[in-house]
Amino acid sequence: MVAVGDVALEIVNDPLLLLFWALAMLAVGAFAGLIAGLLGVGGGIVVVPALYHVLALMDVNEAIRMHIAVGSSLAIIIPTSLISARSHYRREAVDVPLLKKWVAPLLAGVVIGSVIAAYLNGNLLAAVFAVVALLVAIRMLRGEDSVKLTERLPGEPLRSLLAGLIGMISTMMGIGGGTLTVPLLSACNYQIRRAVGTASAVGIVIAIPGAIGFLVSGLGAEGRPPLTFGYINLVAFCLIVPTTTLLAPYGARLAHTIKPRLLKIAFAIFLLITSLRLFYDLFTALQAA
Repeated sequence: MVAVGDVALEIVNDPLLLLFWALAMLAVGAFAGLIAGLLGVGGGIVVVPALYHVLALMDVNEAIRMHIAVGSSLAIIIPTSLISARSHYRREAVDVPLLKKWVAPLLAGVVIGSVIAAYLNGNLLAAVFAVVALLVAIRMLRGEDSVKLTERLPGEPLRSLLAGLIGMISTMMGIGGGTLTVPLLSACNYQIRRAVGTASAVGIVIAIPGAIGFLVSGLGAEGRPPLTFGYINLVAFCLIVPTTTLLAPYGARLAHTIKPRLLKIAFAIFLLITSLRLFYDLFTALQAA
């Protein structure tokens, strides 16, 4: 392991370190692409913690580390969600009428989430990700998602409020919305594949304005690594996007062959691992403070 102070400069000057970082980002992209298509989550559930730890290795300021991970993830989710949503749409697994009704409240939630995230401490932003991911993972692993709370989505204004919350929390977590959309639709009597397909389309609505928000709010922030515009790192974007877009259709195809229960378990396990790892890092940071 290379001892680092300012690894950002070492990466530029050390070909072996650059190769290692590139391969790591490509691997993250491939995994995120499969998850995006398989679970309708835009890949952010994998990308955010991966980028967070890479930025920690680069000794990026802890105050902006999570902001860059979230902002970069939202930018990466844009092409991934487009590919994933198209694959699900071709299989008639996207609820287009619901998506049209949700666009406005989703956008409102994204704006609110972007503003809040701009003023949150990096550890608090990481805590939001960890807490929400853990709650959803526990719920799905206990099988509570199989219990239908209602036969259909609630009417207005509660339906729009739920969409707004999905947009706000997902933007703060740097994810495409599937983490919240899939269990919500499942609880409202949606078949899991249709919930996943609709969630992949929700990711498009969240990621585009969310990425713009983090791009703008990060302008002028100090301590950013090279090639970071606002809170979006161009290196991560260029290395991860090609593999996510390539693998997302295969994940979507797999989602239509795997048994629904296995799909739910896989979704929950990924959330649980991610959450526990972030909680560990937050605990370590508090101990060092």
